[in-house]
Amino acid sequence: MEKHPYLLISLLLITLFGSVTSCNSEKRQEVEQTEQGQDPLSNDSLLTLVQQQTFQYFWDGAEETSGLARERIHIDGDYPQDDYNVVTTGGGGFGVMAILVGIDRGFVTRQEGVERLIKIVNYLEKADRFHGAWPHWLHGPTGKVKPFGTKDNGGDLVETAFMAQGLICVREYFAQGSEQEQLLAKKVDKLWKDIDWNWYRKGNQDVLYWHWSPNYGWEMNFPLEGYNECLITYVLAASSPTHGVPASTYHKGWARNGKIVSNAEQYGYKVVLNHNYHEGSVGPLFWAQYSYLGLDPEGLSDQYADYWELNRNHTLIQREYCIENPKGFKGYGKNAWGLTASYSVNGYAAHSPKEDHGVITPTAALSSYPYTPEYSMDVIRHLYDSLGSKVWGKYGFYDAYSETDNWFPQRYLAIDQGPIPVMIENERTGLLWKLFMGAPEIKDGLKKLGFKSTKHPL
Repeated sequence: MEKHPYLLISLLLITLFGSVTSCNSEKRQEVEQTEQGQDPLSNDSLLTLVQQQTFQYFWDGAEETSGLARERIHIDGDYPQDDYNVVTTGGGGFGVMAILVGIDRGFVTRQEGVERLIKIVNYLEKADRFHGAWPHWLHGPTGKVKPFGTKDNGGDLVETAFMAQGLICVREYFAQGSEQEQLLAKKVDKLWKDIDWNWYRKGNQDVLYWHWSPNYGWEMNFPLEGYNECLITYVLAASSPTHGVPASTYHKGWARNGKIVSNAEQYGYKVVLNHNYHEGSVGPLFWAQYSYLGLDPEGLSDQYADYWELNRNHTLIQREYCIENPKGFKGYGKNAWGLTASYSVNGYAAHSPKEDHGVITPTAALSSYPYTPEYSMDVIRHLYDSLGSKVWGKYGFYDAYSETDNWFPQRYLAIDQGPIPVMIENERTGLLWKLFMGAPEIKDGLKKLGFKSTKHPL
């Protein structure tokens, strides 16, 4: 087993700040045993270590002015176009959920977490918004839009939805807290209610649009039609008590009047929903994760899908594909699977069975932990125990690697790190799922769209 340069300090942090103080002596013993080359970490302790180390991306690694997640952190220091100062709305939304995990697990104190979240919320109040929606990127020191592309210099409704999902969890977590915490919850509530989802129907059409720019209007022309990672956008748009959209927007736009439904199977598993018009195929695994950091798919269904079956099957199909490994890439198998959008050997790619470049992205299997806990744990153990410091660093597992190309970049992306501690926590305690699904307007919005939940009565 390769040595891990951050092992001792990370485990000591968990020992010092673990929320369950009775476990301190046990964790201290595990530190000593591991350093002496004796017994490896238990699965439970390794999960906590992965959560804590990844959480640090959003804590120690946050941009100073905003307190939000940096778009990317390259340990090798090679940043394109001053991206070190760019913060990301979607990744930042995942980050505020990770901060809740950090508070709940004792990685930071409750007061430290509150202070950081107040800083973030105060920043978001003043940052550029376009009919209530934040842009994809913000320049951290100023809060001004950082164009994601020439025409993508305005509101980004999907990234805004990822942020709103996190903010609602923050509100619910602190709503009954101290006076300071209740003030934080009130500020968060206003941010969420100021998002004008109706504007993004482009003239009251029965579909939501991803982008609007003050300079280019609707020229990006990207209607949100399913299925992909954007389900949460429709749930939030329908749930808004101030700028809510009609149910027809979901059924006619997102579900395409039922054309979203798939009867295909792969490896003996039903595909359930057509992904972006590609009949019978599954896409990158972030489609099964980003909308479900707060939205609990377990027991959730509507006229189109059982969402637990959808996401679990998506995960299992990808795993079987990597085991079959039709392109013969090195390192694929039962302990190394998971294809999703990430850095790739040549730039960036939305990895999937249809776009497979021999790149494994750890967040794919790790953020699938609720769907396939045993299989995801196999990947975690392989990455940590076998590949070691090749894939493990200051903020947890690096973004992606390829054994075929002997490619092990020391780089992180917020959008990939964020789901890891959140989804692991959802399987362990259900923390974020309980918070989001407990919000009264979310219950109303889900009912409005025809959803049912056996786990969280609507």
